[in-house]
Amino acid sequence: MAFTLGRGATLCGFAALVLLVISTATDHWMQYRYSGNASNQGLWRICINRKCHAHTLNVAFWDATRAFMLLSVLSCFAGVVLGATASNRPRCRRVKIGGIALLLSGFLGILALAIYTGMTVNFFGKRYIDWRFSWSYIVGWISIILALAAGVLQLCAHKRSMSELIPASVSVTE
Repeated sequence: MAFTLGRGATLCGFAALVLLVISTATDHWMQYRYSGNASNQGLWRICINRKCHAHTLNVAFWDATRAFMLLSVLSCFAGVVLGATASNRPRCRRVKIGGIALLLSGFLGILALAIYTGMTVNFFGKRYIDWRFSWSYIVGWISIILALAAGVLQLCAHKRSMSELIPASVSVTE
């Protein structure tokens, strides 16, 4: 059973990693109308009428969101690699460390998206009337859920494999 949990955790972690990279790299975190043109922005660029340019505003919350998303991607990568290299041996300490790395990835992603959400509502919500969060932002939340699930599954696989080490005939008395 621990073997199946470990494989599921690795698959879930890999899906989280792919979605985290897509979310971080794409330019569709927010959509709005700017001078009558359809516009969208990501963490790195702003696109107005399908012409993209680097951010001209130097706003601290973009830097914080970028940093936490990149740290989340790195932590997820580490968790997936540790889980995949130890998936045949669920009792290995790498499975536990990989699970912790995946949980850390999820928490860093939550922090990044929470900062972005709060600042976007306060900063851009007042500047643009017709705006909404877009698909890259939503993919970010989905990847966080997958990373947290992968971390929990990996830790459960490790715990279950460790409990299988104790023979059933051994009784513990105080």
